[in-house]
Amino acid sequence: MPQKPQIRPLAPASLAGEGSVIEKLSLLDRFLPLWILAAMATGLLLGRSFPWIQGALDAVRLGQTSLPIALGLLMMMVPVLAKVRYEDLGQALRQRRLLPLCLLLVWGLGPLLMFCLAWLFLADQPALRTGVVLIGIAPCIAMVLIWIDLAEGDREAAAVLVAINAILQIFGYALLASLYLKILPEWLGLPSQDVTFSTAEIAIAVFIFLGIPLVAGYLIRRIGLRLKGQRWYEQRFLPRFSPWSLIGLLFTILVMFALQGEVITSAPLRVIRVAMPLLIYFAVMWGLAFGLGRRSGLSYRQCATLSFTAAGNNFELAIAVSVSVWGVTSDQALAGVIGPLIEVPALVALVYLSLWLRERFFQSS
Repeated sequence: MPQKPQIRPLAPASLAGEGSVIEKLSLLDRFLPLWILAAMATGLLLGRSFPWIQGALDAVRLGQTSLPIALGLLMMMVPVLAKVRYEDLGQALRQRRLLPLCLLLVWGLGPLLMFCLAWLFLADQPALRTGVVLIGIAPCIAMVLIWIDLAEGDREAAAVLVAINAILQIFGYALLASLYLKILPEWLGLPSQDVTFSTAEIAIAVFIFLGIPLVAGYLIRRIGLRLKGQRWYEQRFLPRFSPWSLIGLLFTILVMFALQGEVITSAPLRVIRVAMPLLIYFAVMWGLAFGLGRRSGLSYRQCATLSFTAAGNNFELAIAVSVSVWGVTSDQALAGVIGPLIEVPALVALVYLSLWLRERFFQSS
């Protein structure tokens, strides 16, 4: 019996070899939810075994953030931004339908949807609500590249969108934070939040934890391409450098859970309450983006790129801002830490769904 050509819903053709989506991930990526759980458990154990750890972490600071946490956050961001093809940024001018849809969803609908979900599920938890809102106003510039690659999306368009979103975050994140945490709630007559909010502190945190890594990633790419060439940089350097992003994430989670252990174990329902708006957000944004892309006449590769860009969030930046402004033991930071644990299995499932939709509706693409 002849095999179906090319289209294999559980095995992206763009990746070498056979097997499922999960098998295409590296060992670190494949079991990331397990590693996150292990980091959480290790952090809880360390926090209970060594109660002096909080004082040690606060001994040296970068701005308002303890140095070990700051190093972990920077470690997350730099390898991802070193992947961005800055030399192809001009291709955005040719994305006449994809780019406007992306900007509308990512910077218009996404933050508003997360704001509504945060108030719906966490109306009586102002700190957790703030952390969820901070997640919603930060489009993903990290793991989104992995999901788009697995779903056989448009890699070049994805690189352009990631670069644009990274730049826009530097200039717009503080403004959106002010809008959704102060201006809009006051205008709607919602209860005031039990936090001291400073737009200036948000802007400083964004500059440190996004601006600096962006410059570093750009310089690493430029220097690597100039000295060794594109083949060496993308096929040899990046595969070895990229895992440090996830290692930085795991290190940050470990330290944060060492300081958050008592809060987490004493109130597990709060973790569930944070997970609910995130799950709904992923499903709604992904589905809406894919549907709009399909109706707008985009190819499958562009639809996949649009949907994962719209659904993903920059938890690293949300964690960095929360830690810098409210502290490593804050509920705002806790909400950010919960994010990757929910996002990874959710978006892996959406990769499978995306590939199924390709076979069902894009057979001629």
